[in-house]
Parts: sequence; C-alpha cells; structure tokens
Amino acid sequence: MKKFLATALASLMVLSLAACGSTKAPAASAAASGSADAGFVPDKTVTWICTSSAGGGSDIFTRQISDIMTSESLVNGQTIVVSNETDGSGEVGRNKVATMTNDADYTLLTFNSGDLMPMVTNTKNRSANFRILAIMAVDKQLLFSCPSSDSKTDYAKAGGDQNDFAAAIEAAKNGTFVVLGGSKGDDITTYNKLLVELGLTEQQMGYITYDSTSDAITAALGGNVDFVISKPAAASQYVESGDLAAVLALANERFSGNLADAPTLSEVGDYENVEVPVWRGVAAPAAMSDAAVAYWSDVLGKVAQTDTWKTDYLQTYQLIDQYMNTTDATAYVTDYEASYMAENGLS
Repeated sequence: MKKFLATALASLMVLSLAACGSTKAPAASAAASGSADAGFVPDKTVTWICTSSAGGGSDIFTRQISDIMTSESLVNGQTIVVSNETDGSGEVGRNKVATMTNDADYTLLTFNSGDLMPMVTNTKNRSANFRILAIMAVDKQLLFSCPSSDSKTDYAKAGGDQNDFAAAIEAAKNGTFVVLGGSKGDDITTYNKLLVELGLTEQQMGYITYDSTSDAITAALGGNVDFVISKPAAASQYVESGDLAAVLALANERFSGNLADAPTLSEVGDYENVEVPVWRGVAAPAAMSDAAVAYWSDVLGKVAQTDTWKTDYLQTYQLIDQYMNTTDATAYVTDYEASYMAENGLS
C-alpha cells in the first residue's frame, strides 16, 4: 500500500504538470480536451450531489467551488443547489448519479479517492460509470484531540494525555484501549496504515466510522473518541476556537500555521511517517453529453485559476494545487482505481 500511494501521488504530479503545459485541442475534440467550444451552456438550476454530511471536508470543497462558480459568473447566472446525500455511507447518492439519465447535463458529483475506495470494495460501481470532469487538489490528514471534552473513554478516564499521541501509543501497548474516530474511505485506510506502523491491533487502538468528518468531530467534542482523523478544512474552525488541538501530522512533513506544532509520526517515535494523499475531484453521470463535459471541465479549470480558490481554499486549508482537466483526470482516476483494486485483490 505504501508503494502504491507513493506511486499514485507521483503520477498525479506528473499528469498535472503535463496538463499545465498542454495546448487547447481543436473544437472537434472539445469534450476530450476540456474546452467549452462544444456549445452547451446551462439554462436552469444545477444540482451538485455531495455524499458527505454538511460541514465535512467534501462539503466545504463542494460549496467553495459552487460559490466561486456563481460569484465569478461562470454558470450563465444559474443557481447551484448542493444536496448532501449520505445514505449507505454515500453509496446511494453515487449510484443515483451513475445511473441517472434525466438532467445528466445539470448534475455534478463530488468525487474523491475516499469515495472511490469503498465504492469499488463494496459495490459494482466503477469510475467508468461516471464522467470524470476534473481533479482540483490533493489533501492530507492530521489527528486532533479535544482535551476539554468530558472523560468518557478508557484512555481519558485513565488520565491519558490527549495532547500527546506518543503517550496514547504507549497506553495502547500497555492495555488501555484508545479509540480514534473518522470518516470512511481514506480515513479508514489511514487508520489501518497507522495501526500497521505502530504494531497495534484493533483491540488496542480502535476506530469508529462516521458518515462524515464533521460527525466524527462532533463525537470528539462530546468525549466519545480520544482522537479524530480530519483534513485541515473540516477541523480548522475548531482549532481556531481552541476546541480541537492538532497532535499528529499524517504526512511526510509538518503542516504550517496553527497546525505547525503537530509532529509527524517519525518525530513521535521510531516509526516511518504515515500519509494517504487524497485527491479531490468532480464527476458527473455517465449519461452527461460530451458538450456538457467540455463545459464543466472548462469551468472547473477557470475556478482553479481564481484568487479565491488559491487563497480562501488551497492556502487556508493547506491543500496541494492539482487541477487536471477531464482527459487527464479520467486517465489518472482510471489508473488509480486499477492500482488500488490490484493492491487489494479486487476485480
């Protein structure tokens, strides 16, 4: 898995650089290139489905892009309605988009690696069941604690230091149950990698899965978990208010700003760093027309060039800028999916 994730991120960087240096394709291949020359322009309300709860990282990503699209007059004055559909851990919403035929040109889907992993593991849906419109950025996670919460867990009741993950590791090894919370997909993958690196079992350091990171953070604030896995976007406001503290950077290097004090795993002990880079993208129903694919890919490219996207989202929430148009994003997601499935014995 470590080799796969490193290769995947390297591939994403190469494809992104290639995309930056490419020239616009002729109009005859507009849908493939991501150009908007094929003639589609929205003339009614657009529905954007996000299969995560409001307030989570995917929701923030969705609403940031939709706000830029409308404020920058990129969607012909039309309204974008965000619909959070979390039934079946989001699989119901993803299947709805995959099989949609009506209004396919007017439906967008937030789609990231954390959505793809459980989808290909638990359902028959594959990335080929969607039109991949763009990849916008790469995200990473941290572990956060809520030291001021009521002491409901075994670790907290035993007097465990919730600002010191090294102490939590030792407590788990010595028989005190430590519990982490987080969302599905990439968060679970990150947790499993962390367990392997620490040499712990689920009976020593457990994990509770929530529908979204915002739900997991709520559990942490209520004292129901010791640590919560989150990307900076979902946790940022709680760090600013002092309700959450960043205790571990799940990355190869420290974050900056108010997350800078969180050490990497290699700084905590004799371990290798753990990171699961998360690509964040936008997809659409398989039935979306080539003209609409070209339009939306082009619009998403324009969003990626705005100062608001670069400062209010990428810089504020410490993501890596990785816009890829529909051609490059489709190729990347297809390769990523194949590698992930091969690594996990899926067919």
